[in-house]
Amino acid sequence: MIKHGYGKPLFIALLASYALTGCGGGGRDSGPDVPPSGGGGSTGPSYTPGVFEDADNFVARCENPRTFNDINGNPYNDQAGSILYENHFLRSWSNDTYLWYNELPDIDPGSYNDPVEYFELLRTDATTPSGNPKDRFHFTYETSEYEKLTQAGISVSYGIDWALVSSSPPRELYIRYIEPGSPADTSAANLSRGIKVLAIDGVDVENGNDVDALNAGLFPSSIGESHTFTVQNIGSSDTRDVMLSAVEVEADPVPIVDVFNTGSGNVGYVFFNDHNFVSEDKLVDAVTLLQSNNVSDLVLDLRYNGGGLLFIASQLSYMIAGPASTNGRIFDELRFNDKYPNTNPVTGETLTPTPFYNATSQYSDKYGSGFPLPTLNLNRVFILTTGGTCSASEAIINGLSGIDVEVVLVGSTTCGKPYGFYPTDNCGTTYFSIQFDGVNNKGQGGYSDGFTPMNEPIAPGILQNGCYVVDDLSYPLGDVNDPLVAAALDYRVSGSCPVVTQVSTRSGLGGQQGFTVPASGFQSFDTGGFGSTQHMIRLMTNYTDPFKQTEQ
Repeated sequence: MIKHGYGKPLFIALLASYALTGCGGGGRDSGPDVPPSGGGGSTGPSYTPGVFEDADNFVARCENPRTFNDINGNPYNDQAGSILYENHFLRSWSNDTYLWYNELPDIDPGSYNDPVEYFELLRTDATTPSGNPKDRFHFTYETSEYEKLTQAGISVSYGIDWALVSSSPPRELYIRYIEPGSPADTSAANLSRGIKVLAIDGVDVENGNDVDALNAGLFPSSIGESHTFTVQNIGSSDTRDVMLSAVEVEADPVPIVDVFNTGSGNVGYVFFNDHNFVSEDKLVDAVTLLQSNNVSDLVLDLRYNGGGLLFIASQLSYMIAGPASTNGRIFDELRFNDKYPNTNPVTGETLTPTPFYNATSQYSDKYGSGFPLPTLNLNRVFILTTGGTCSASEAIINGLSGIDVEVVLVGSTTCGKPYGFYPTDNCGTTYFSIQFDGVNNKGQGGYSDGFTPMNEPIAPGILQNGCYVVDDLSYPLGDVNDPLVAAALDYRVSGSCPVVTQVSTRSGLGGQQGFTVPASGFQSFDTGGFGSTQHMIRLMTNYTDPFKQTEQ
């Protein structure tokens, strides 16, 4: 059985979380053409073009070995090494497990003195049918921060999910979502969804050149760090200053569950924001509530859900469809590169499809392992989407479509990430490199340009039944007057969509008065074009399956 030991994949207690607190994994400042230290001079590893040693020969050979324990109290396996060893690990590991390894450049590990910068080059430059980069999800995160984020959905922040329209001037910045109970959710701050941010610590958002100051304000790195935001309420020309101090924010992945009483039956509504371990019990609670209210339809709001654990997506899909539709069928089947047609190169296990899980996992704190999941037994579901709907969220769309549950999309094209990876730690940095894609029960996948509602004017993705509606920040989430919710409820009765009066693109602002934002979600401030996807941590998908996982 093949099972590599490199860089223990962080999936025992890790998940995806939208924490925009930093990136890069503590990379060094020196760039290319500065020869890295060799960990013993001539005894360091050597580079031969086209020859790739086993990554196990280089794993955990660190320039700065960690002497402390991980978040669970376990020691790291670091030993003395060098940046050269770290770069050689990345080269060999990528060649072994990267989905498109045969499209990678072969770059001398000795020519870069920053492993994070070196890793950034180890990706394909191929494009999708629409012309987008095929690999838009290649990034790093500091392991200690990632562990904290994923252990319990905790991040150092104000509790704000931002929407930035263009990362280069002229910019517009809005509050897209506020985490309940966070510093932003106080009467003193008096902030709400849709408020526009004009300046951060006195630096003009629209045209300011000090992007470091802007990003520092948006992404606080330590508890107690304070920044001042000049804001403007919806419909007002007045401005005011609000000072926010960062704290450890524990995000609620399922903050809104409701039942809409309509003349044609009860309709359930769930705002689901993150496929993390915390969400498992909360989704069971949500579906149990909807089941007790005899809902005949479901509006599942995934507009900002960037992904996470695949088993959560499978469980939720089972709870929506029920046993009759899912029995004997697969939710998702992973495919690695052609070196591993039958074996998972990370776990060493024989590849088997992911079923529709009908019980809780061992990570359920409330229900325990093996608790039967409640079901709604629906033959259709309305899913609210934007470009922030990504990865495991798209797997729900694909998985349900594969068993002929009608998926009605309301919103805009999803992000297009049919790929996944095992976040892998090495020497204090967690690396995210695409290692597999997935297909549904019908063998369908490959939605690299996303899923698109049928009447979207610009339709780059796979077309689905539904309505194109621009996300409007001037309405509260879960409100029946929110254009996405209202369109779903109306389509349920009439089968028709609202007239398209505004168009939102992935790179600009559509609509009126600056209240609607592009589907792309958050981008960091940048001096030239779009910001780094490293700030979009929730775009990742950890396809770890706790029902089949082994200790690493």
